[in-house]
Amino acid sequence: MKVAPIRNENDYQNALNRLEDIFDAKKGTDEGDELEIISILIDRYENENFPIEMPDPIEAIKFRMEQMGMNQKDLAEVVGFESRVSEILNKKRKLTLSMIRKLNTNLHIPTEVLVQDY
Repeated sequence: MKVAPIRNENDYQNALNRLEDIFDAKKGTDEGDELEIISILIDRYENENFPIEMPDPIEAIKFRMEQMGMNQKDLAEVVGFESRVSEILNKKRKLTLSMIRKLNTNLHIPTEVLVQDY
């Protein structure tokens, strides 16, 4: 097992290829250990070089509503009046702390997403 840091795109591609070769390795074996180490290195490289930004709070709400088959009336039951929901979804009204808590609890949207400026 020869594991090295991933420092550039070539190293990254080589690590991905090796990961694919040993993907089904059993835990506790040499290849299983190599798989775990390479996975950690790949994850670190991707987080540093291909960061994923958090989604816009309102887009996250709309996406979650779609996933859950909700409409504005359903969301009004979570955060308040239907007219308020319309203002929120059209970015004419900011989310309050109370709304953020309710959206987090009921729609399971992370608070880190909901508290962002928009």
